[in-house]
Amino acid sequence: MSADAPLVFDRRLLRRRRDRAAATLPAHDFLFRHTADALGERLDDVTRRFPLALDLGCHGGEVAAALADRSGIETLIQCDLSPAMARRAAANGRPALAADEELLPIAEASLDLVVSNLSLHWVNDLPGALVQIRRALKPDGLFLAALLGAGTLAELRVALTEAELAVSGGASPRLSPFADLRDAAGLLQRAGFALPVADAEPVTVTYDDAFRLFADLRGMGETNAVAARNPAPPPRALWPEAARLYAERHAEADGRIAATFQVIHLAGWAPHDAQAKPLRPGSAAARLADALEAEERSAGDKASPR
Repeated sequence: MSADAPLVFDRRLLRRRRDRAAATLPAHDFLFRHTADALGERLDDVTRRFPLALDLGCHGGEVAAALADRSGIETLIQCDLSPAMARRAAANGRPALAADEELLPIAEASLDLVVSNLSLHWVNDLPGALVQIRRALKPDGLFLAALLGAGTLAELRVALTEAELAVSGGASPRLSPFADLRDAAGLLQRAGFALPVADAEPVTVTYDDAFRLFADLRGMGETNAVAARNPAPPPRALWPEAARLYAERHAEADGRIAATFQVIHLAGWAPHDAQAKPLRPGSAAARLADALEAEERSAGDKASPR
């Protein structure tokens, strides 16, 4: 991690929480499976072979399962910050190791593909991690990722803040900060990826009550690991009050509550001379106005009234 990067997350705590979640992950991994399938569908649009690929932040091996029927990937290496998660992923027969996204132990220009599924939103130095990923890719290698973005669990964030203010008279960080779509797209360019693409997909999940949501977040290893969190145990009254406020504000007609996950998808290529490049301004061989059969005006001209 860069010495200038802010310490936003307690990565040791995150590792412990993932280790704890690994044992019962299949009961809570629906979101990991959903986004792994989406990454697999995006990869299906690329008619290329990727002999050596890395699943960065593999959790329980959901990406490996999504890519099981795809030809062209000879070796998929799985890695996760959590040794327990890496062991669970290794049960699918593919190699797995415990490794930190902030200090990637991969040789430069050695990979054809890097896929990361709902892991990079926990990285303190995301620009640095993206640079490491780009360097680990061979020229014209592909990077695909899904990470949680701004707007994720917005309903829960408000309920927890208001509940803690009511119960304790103050509030501390209870949910992670998330990058927005524009920032994520800019980070790809900053890291040196060619042909960068970023888009967002809202995923809405409904629950019987907020306690079921709390249980899923613990079961995924996605609970609060913000470095600036209050280390003292929260008041016992906080969770019932947050659940009450959540239901009051977000209950649907059938009494269930909705939880929103904003998933940002990223794609970029390691630069290569053979890749398409934008034309120089003024180098077009035909005029757009001619193609549209329209009158061309300068930027300062006003259209005449009909």
